[in-house]
Amino acid sequence: MNVRRSAAVLTAVAVIGAAAPAAADASPSPSPSRAALPSALYGDGDPQYDGVWRQSLALLAQHTVGVEPPEPAVDWLAGQQCADGSFAPYRADTAKACDDKTMVDTNQTAAAVQALAALGGHDAVTEKAVDWLKSVQNEDGGWGYTAGGDSDTNSTSVVIGALTAAGERPADVKKDGRSPYDALLKLALPCDADGAGAFAFQPDEKGELVANADATAAGVLGSLGKGLVVGPGEEAKTKAGCEKAATPEQAAANGAAHLASVLAEDGHLTSALAGAEDQPDYGNTADAVVALAAQGSTEPATASLAWLEKNAADWAAQSGPAAYAQLILAAHATGADPRDFGGTDLVEQLTATGPAAQADQDGKGEEDEAEKKQQEEKDSGFGIWWFVGVCLVAGVGVGFLISGRAKKRQP
Repeated sequence: MNVRRSAAVLTAVAVIGAAAPAAADASPSPSPSRAALPSALYGDGDPQYDGVWRQSLALLAQHTVGVEPPEPAVDWLAGQQCADGSFAPYRADTAKACDDKTMVDTNQTAAAVQALAALGGHDAVTEKAVDWLKSVQNEDGGWGYTAGGDSDTNSTSVVIGALTAAGERPADVKKDGRSPYDALLKLALPCDADGAGAFAFQPDEKGELVANADATAAGVLGSLGKGLVVGPGEEAKTKAGCEKAATPEQAAANGAAHLASVLAEDGHLTSALAGAEDQPDYGNTADAVVALAAQGSTEPATASLAWLEKNAADWAAQSGPAAYAQLILAAHATGADPRDFGGTDLVEQLTATGPAAQADQDGKGEEDEAEKKQQEEKDSGFGIWWFVGVCLVAGVGVGFLISGRAKKRQP
């Protein structure tokens, strides 16, 4: 999940362009300056496609490691909700009511539910969001990225996580007698297929299922009824290896076995983009670690986390808050210390991209200026006020493990 992640602008455009109302403007906007962004928002990248997603992951990661997120950041997230309960990636003017041009989606909504449910005190928001998610459930039991879009593994899985976080039983949330687990089982590859046990994002144009590592990581979590946060030390309940997936639990075991086999070669997943050399996929690897830990596949999860500890620092610094959050959640899932992640304090780095860090910098600047004024008055008998601007440095927006990105991922 995916959450799950390079900037997702191109992917989001493709998905939204196919599913959103024709009147909606899906063209990317220039990255706004830090000053133009809400002070409560994590990161300084353009939030048009991932604002709620990255805010949700940031708050969820902080809460998971015992850090109380800044109240303005939490209020900003809750305040992004539309009247019908859904969330768009970013609403610059929340005083303006959502309409058919507001590009709401299931992934942002489900991520917000998971974060706000974990933090507590926002039952009215999460209940309304869950009601909206239920209202746009597809006949096969799953969800697409946008309301009415074809079901995909990533969207269905992140919604399952939201349902669980809100105290619902995903198996009981049905449309035409089908639950989200029914949708996931249809997206799981059989054991005699190429990519046995993996999940596809969606059937391809020919109706065939093609193994997708990102979707598989999401599908494992979804099949287990889990969200973005997984605690360490959970043991597998099913036999490892690919067996006929008659139950969600077996589908999760099959998916975890597939991920373990892909990761065994060099410890990470690979991003294959047309016209570009294959590159390590840090975000999807972090998601795979969480999925493996959730299934109880401790050894491959720990091995891939060790690879991330050695190699993911630059990626996270460039990508921003959601990347730091993904690594924190991966470390948490395996029992590692996110405050000493290959020599990096991920919690400190994540906090530095948020409003609390900005407030600290502003306060420090004011103290420095007061001291300087006092010194100048002492030396010359008159003072001069100096105005200092303080910028918050953060990475650009991270791609998510939401459904749009998964189309480009191959194991």
